[in-house]
Amino acid sequence: MAYTTKAISQGGRAGRSGIEGGALALSMSFPKELGGDGNAHNPEQLFAVGYAACFNQAVIALAKKHGLALDAANAAKVGVAVTLNAGDDGFSLAVEITLKVPGMDRSKEQALLEDAHQMCPYSKATRGNIPVVLTAL
Repeated sequence: MAYTTKAISQGGRAGRSGIEGGALALSMSFPKELGGDGNAHNPEQLFAVGYAACFNQAVIALAKKHGLALDAANAAKVGVAVTLNAGDDGFSLAVEITLKVPGMDRSKEQALLEDAHQMCPYSKATRGNIPVVLTAL
């Protein structure tokens, strides 16, 4: 085991969620689209933020293999859109991941994007469970 963290939630989508020990604590609310006030965070936003950071690290780790020198200062921009869908069998998630590397050819960006999708732990966890679309910008 390399690392474990624990989150605690009280009140669900209308309560508070945070990391045990208090390093991060957030008010939660339903998005306006689900009848809430939208004045706080929701689980889909938190999932998108975590996925984007993790995926971007996979891009940085694979950059050299793809002929790039990337780090936090010379950054690739990863976007993760998380959609909460409602269906006959309840709710489900879908994800779209975008990648933009300044000055990089789109076909090379797409190759890096697909390679990072094989490495990222979030991608591994969601593979086969939810639809994920990869788009080079």
